Amino acid sequence: MISASASNDTAFHPSTFILLGIPGMQDQHVWVAIPFCSMYILALVGNSTILYIILTERTLHEPMYLFLCLLSITDLVLCSTTLPKMLTIFWLGSHIISYHGCLTQMFFVHTVFATESAVLLAMAFDRYVAICRPLHYTSILNATVIGKIGLACVARGLLFVFPFIILIERLPFCGHHIIPHTYCEHMGIAKLACASIKPNTIYGLTVALSVTGMDVILIATSYGLILQAVLRLPSKDAQFRAFSTCGAHICVILVFYIPAFFSFFTHRFGHQVPPHVHIVLANLYLLLPPVLNPLVYGINTKQIRLRLFSFFKWRR
Repeated sequence: MISASASNDTAFHPSTFILLGIPGMQDQHVWVAIPFCSMYILALVGNSTILYIILTERTLHEPMYLFLCLLSITDLVLCSTTLPKMLTIFWLGSHIISYHGCLTQMFFVHTVFATESAVLLAMAFDRYVAICRPLHYTSILNATVIGKIGLACVARGLLFVFPFIILIERLPFCGHHIIPHTYCEHMGIAKLACASIKPNTIYGLTVALSVTGMDVILIATSYGLILQAVLRLPSKDAQFRAFSTCGAHICVILVFYIPAFFSFFTHRFGHQVPPHVHIVLANLYLLLPPVLNPLVYGINTKQIRLRLFSFFKWRR
């Protein structure tokens, strides 16, 4: 009776999963890890530098820079939830991850992604108010409002992602426990179950379309209104600078969302997509934005660039 019970428990919830890495590219794992590791180091250095400059320079304690600070924090957490484990898979062959460790990684990946999506929306709103309602900027986005927005970004991510844990916990796993991926994500785990995963699919699509999709629509609306205001500027030089800044922002936002939606929909509909293409893109949407955001939102900002140059000049 005891052994039968233990067997049933094991069948229902495995003690471990095996993360395969990038299917079809196992022989190249050692070399593939080098560019990923390089980007991870750049993300850590870039975002840590932005955080240091903003936190130590009181003149930068303004709404735009506080949102940038929040973005850097989410970027650091986002890439750190997956890259260290992925590198141990590629370089040390450490493919095993515990069941609860896998669920924890899944929870942080999706929560931080949803949080960063909300932060990008908040930053788009900040730029809209600064350009289209400049006289009311400081009254609309005061310290209290920014704090509430930051808490709302995190709370929304927790609220919508926590049901993923419940949906996975209800599933029995009685087959193999190999996940053809470099990290644990909701549908990658659910597909291993030997029961219907229809509720997982429906809820995952609902969150992707209604929450993240709504963020994309509102961000696009904000930048559309910003571009309308920019076109009314009398100076061609001012228009050019505004278009350059907005264009860079939009490119980074597209790099964040396009691979993410590609990964979401490939799990459900993209059966013809080669697995290695899916896995590489699924890693890029967690790694490229943390690398690019400090460059586009940070160094591309005059005040931060000046502080950065003065910092290195002082160090020399």
